[in-house]
Amino acid sequence: MRKNKFLVAMLTAAMTLSLVGCGGAGESKNKSNSKNANLKEITLVLDWTPNTNHTGFYVALNEGYYEAEGLKVNIVQPPEDGATTMVASGKAEFGVDFQDYLAPVFTSEENIPITAVAAMIQHNTSGLISLKEDNINSPKDLEGKNYATWDLPVEKAMMQNIVEADGGDFSKVNLIPEYVENEAAALQQDIDAIWIYYAWAGISTKQAGLDTNTMFFKDLNPAFDFYSPVIVSNTNWLEKNPEVAKAFLRATKKGYEFAINDPDAAAEILVKQVPELSIDLVKESQEWLSPEYKSEVAQWGYIDQARWDAFYKWLSDNELSDEIPAGYGFTNEYLPE
Repeated sequence: MRKNKFLVAMLTAAMTLSLVGCGGAGESKNKSNSKNANLKEITLVLDWTPNTNHTGFYVALNEGYYEAEGLKVNIVQPPEDGATTMVASGKAEFGVDFQDYLAPVFTSEENIPITAVAAMIQHNTSGLISLKEDNINSPKDLEGKNYATWDLPVEKAMMQNIVEADGGDFSKVNLIPEYVENEAAALQQDIDAIWIYYAWAGISTKQAGLDTNTMFFKDLNPAFDFYSPVIVSNTNWLEKNPEVAKAFLRATKKGYEFAINDPDAAAEILVKQVPELSIDLVKESQEWLSPEYKSEVAQWGYIDQARWDAFYKWLSDNELSDEIPAGYGFTNEYLPE
């Protein structure tokens, strides 16, 4: 559900080069060619292949919410170097990324014009999944177990933090460099623990008939309750087009609130728009994820500065990133009430 690499050098270079085209857009119902001519065209680039994180976009497209705001939204999949590359280079107005992956953008000497404008999900739904029979009930239990690592500095530092905070010895965790595409298969072979996003990979292992344990990062360290994922936009474009940005987020909010109120119907819309998805997986995933879009907050998309800052402070305190000023990199000003 996310890219597992982000190369700032590639992003910076892409700002001066043309980008290759990406996948096609979905189509909303009730459109006509004459009406389309009067719509403001917007490109939204996803972080990965479509999944229930993105349901609100597809509902807004299908139900005509974007069109009602005067917008024609094209949803595309990302180039190899990520959604933020396209947004920073002006090839897309909005994109999907993750707060943890934005740290190199915000600390780059290139002054990359990226601002997060909405939280798609209120809390970090990622965690470590393992088979219940392996008795990994807390981070310390990872000692002597095989963990599938992406071999990224921030990832490994977070793993070390949770293991050592639980009284464990991180050097005793077997780090197996492996990008897992099929979690159910990996857990039944040589991997004991995998970092997953539960709404997709967790549900898929459940549907595969596996009895699992999941430890969520937000429950292990409050600093790890970062925003994942977020909608980003080009800072310069936002300053010139504030009303368009607000219109896009108004329609998107309606899409996500539809999914909160009727997850089953939202799941059917997502599969209608992206028919290659499994309806069974999407429906169960949507049922689990829909309450997480807003969680306890009153305003969909709201980003709390204290939580936003806490993760970046943890990064800088642990020398994993240059310091990011408090409140930098996001805004709530374009969100609808």
